[in-house]
Amino acid sequence: MDFKLIILRKLFRHRMIGGKHTAIEHLTKGLPKHAAGDAKKAVKELVREGLLKEKPTSYGLQVSLNPEKIGEIMRIMEE
Repeated sequence: MDFKLIILRKLFRHRMIGGKHTAIEHLTKGLPKHAAGDAKKAVKELVREGLLKEKPTSYGLQVSLNPEKIGEIMRIMEE
């Protein structure tokens, strides 16, 4: 299962780009319970690759798609 692709598609579908963000826990909804850990690792890898941006808040860490990398994200989703 390609968790990176699933996460990118979910964020794009919900238009979580730039200033609009969501909790990492919300990205694992809809996935099998045993896969939540792998999905969270995929989120961390996407942040390292620069495709996701982190936003620390008083209520936890939030993520969104990096608006500067939308072209690259679109190419990844089309493959």
